[in-house]
This record gives sequence, C-alpha cells and structure tokens, in this order.
Amino acid sequence: MTAGGFCKLPNGMVVVALNLPSPTADGSSAVRVLVHAQNRARALTRLRNLGMRAVYLRGNAAPPTPDEITAVLHHPDGLIWRTTPDNGVTPLELWRPIRSLLRRSAAA
Repeated sequence: MTAGGFCKLPNGMVVVALNLPSPTADGSSAVRVLVHAQNRARALTRLRNLGMRAVYLRGNAAPPTPDEITAVLHHPDGLIWRTTPDNGVTPLELWRPIRSLLRRSAAA
C-alpha cells in the first residue's frame, strides 16, 4: 500500500507524494504525505529524518495531483499529510503539517 509518485516542477524542484500506512496504533487508515524538495532523494531523506525509516519511492504510480502540488507549495514547511479513505474517494479534510502526524503517533 505504499503507492507514490513525483512531479518535477519547471524550476527543477520536485513534489513527492506517498501513500503510507497510518503510524497511529489503529492502523485502519492510510495517510497521503506530500514533500517539496530539491530532488526525490532529498524528499525521502526529509521523511527518514523524521523517523519514517522504511520509506521508498518505487515507480510513479500515484503522482501528486495539481491540487496537491498547490497545497504543498503554499505550506511553509513543504511537508504535509492527510488521511486517505479505503474507497479511494478524495477526502474532504484539510492538509495538515507533518508535526501533527508525528505528535499523534507518539501519543498513541
């Protein structure tokens, strides 16, 4: 369930999108994480530095949508997430900073 993808922007930067299992104890939902970085390797390094050690990007099966790219470009940290439902429908919840996900998983 670790689908993901990337999009190279005109300025050479990339936006990486990953679907990951939720780090909370319930494990019932997944999260979609977006990272804005210089290149794919740096994007994955940013996630690994936050404690997500087993994060890899294989292929480009689920690249970020234009709306997702806009969301991550307008966030000051360039690293956001939201839950993804099992039925594949786009969720109505807002994007959140990655710090809130890490605090949520630490509390569980």
